[in-house]
Amino acid sequence: MHKGFIQTAAIAGALAVMLGAFAAHGLKQILPADLLQTFETAVRYEFYHVFALLATGILYKEFPGRIMTWAGGLFIAGMVLFSGSLYALCYVKYSAMGMNWLGAITPFGGVAFIGGWLLLFWAVWKSK
Repeated sequence: MHKGFIQTAAIAGALAVMLGAFAAHGLKQILPADLLQTFETAVRYEFYHVFALLATGILYKEFPGRIMTWAGGLFIAGMVLFSGSLYALCYVKYSAMGMNWLGAITPFGGVAFIGGWLLLFWAVWKSK
């Protein structure tokens, strides 16, 4: 078990629930539909990867090593870069701050998610 991954997954899961509820009950009335959909995409991908990180933390006991640690780290990086940049993008577009370049960060989060999944596979595959 990798305690840090499980704890991070728990905090990220709680955050995803809070942000999802905020979107459903608070943002629905003030954000345009396209920004609300972007925000909901961020929540959904964060939630998917909460479960990936939780599984990584549990699987670490059976398949410990550097590759599994990197997989978990990439899931965390993906949540921050992908979901975080979308949350920030919604905020700045709503507040008209003109920082649309934040959307350019999102693909790096997607690459981190993909890398995490591939390293999770590799860590399990290479184990004895």
